[in-house]
Amino acid sequence: MVFDRGRLRRARFAVAAVFCVHGAVTGSFATRIPWIQDHAGVGAGQLGLALAFPALGASVAMPLAGAVSHRFGARSALRGLLALWTLSLVLPALSPNVYTLCGALFVYGASAGMSDVAMNALGVEVENRLDKSIMSSLHGMWSAGALIGSATGTLAAHLGTDARLHHVTAALVLTVLGLLFCRGVLDLRSAPDEEPPPRFALPPRSALVIGAIGFCGVFAEGASLDWSAVYLRDELGTSAGLAAASTTAFALTMAVARLVGDKVVDRFGAVRTVRVGGLAATAGGVLVVAAPHPAAALAGFGLLGLGVAVVVPLAFAAAGRSGPNPSQAIAGVATITYTSGLIAPSAIGGVADVTSLAVSFGLVTALAFCLVLGAGVLRTGDRVTRTATGAVPAGKNSR
Repeated sequence: MVFDRGRLRRARFAVAAVFCVHGAVTGSFATRIPWIQDHAGVGAGQLGLALAFPALGASVAMPLAGAVSHRFGARSALRGLLALWTLSLVLPALSPNVYTLCGALFVYGASAGMSDVAMNALGVEVENRLDKSIMSSLHGMWSAGALIGSATGTLAAHLGTDARLHHVTAALVLTVLGLLFCRGVLDLRSAPDEEPPPRFALPPRSALVIGAIGFCGVFAEGASLDWSAVYLRDELGTSAGLAAASTTAFALTMAVARLVGDKVVDRFGAVRTVRVGGLAATAGGVLVVAAPHPAAALAGFGLLGLGVAVVVPLAFAAAGRSGPNPSQAIAGVATITYTSGLIAPSAIGGVADVTSLAVSFGLVTALAFCLVLGAGVLRTGDRVTRTATGAVPAGKNSR
């Protein structure tokens, strides 16, 4: 199916808006984790266990996203999966104990993962057809959404608003917006005689290599989003409002870096960009661990956000051009990165339970430095445009 440039540009804006809605759900949830922890009556170790369930649910459900898109078409699939994700925001705040919290977060993560794969696959399709880098800015819109969600959550926490009321309101608003924005995405459909993708398939080798870098970036990202507010509250004794602001600082630097990331990558290349970002993230991790004052920790989380900002979008973009089956490669990288999200919260909580959160973020710092060492795997070959007759070269994009 061939689309004109105007239709592709409109589709790009629609997909960007979908990324923004998706991120707003995450930001809304992350800032209220301390409230949810207190409401469910769980300690750091139990919270770390519960925070593993979103990634567990995502890892289980993500392989189904391709089959859903094949059955219903890309637009309808994204519309339904995104609505499930936005509405699932209400579940964690309703949980009275660790068991119901784990179940709620499993559903929350499953809907997050399937909608994530669907929107990234559409983003890669638009990038390939436009023959220009857009994935960083799309993920920048996700970070902008996370920033909006976290800023709203910071205000709600500062005012002492019950998270149940906050999340029900946010879920309803975001569901309506998501349904409206999905109307503008590409309506890609499988050919009638096309075989449906396997429901579960091992990721290709290329996805494993690329996913390793994504793993390190997402570990630092997930640890910072889920634990930054708790870190400032428990380690540095800040108020709930200032603790929530650490999540906002992280989301803000990620949003800015991703929104300008496409131009930076085109100018300096993916490998150099990720290496410099890894150095910034490492410095941020050191600052967090050694922070004597909340301001220093806020600056450290800001540097972490800046440093890991473009890792995930570049990993998805590289996966989409790494082999003959982009959707399978994207799902493979997504599964690996969500596995990192599975490990990160529980690892941070487990280490904190035995030692301290400062020691936990020493682990984050070490993985951030791995970005410097492994950035070379993000070099990609030709960008391809997919048409009804198959894949054809659409310009050189070696980075």
